[in-house]
Amino acid sequence: MSSRLTRPRDDRWIAGVCSGLGRRFGISSRVMRLIFVLSCLLPGPQVLVYIILWALLPQD
Repeated sequence: MSSRLTRPRDDRWIAGVCSGLGRRFGISSRVMRLIFVLSCLLPGPQVLVYIILWALLPQD
């Protein structure tokens, strides 16, 4: 588990948010992306949270 939450420059598809979250919590970036896509099927502000994290998280 990483100590800081950052967006890595490698292993990113759109902005690196899922990859950064996966590294922070010790989960594969593929699993984190799958969790995000599945969570988008539920009602809620998932895309808005993703955009906010994209803007706030520093790059690695």
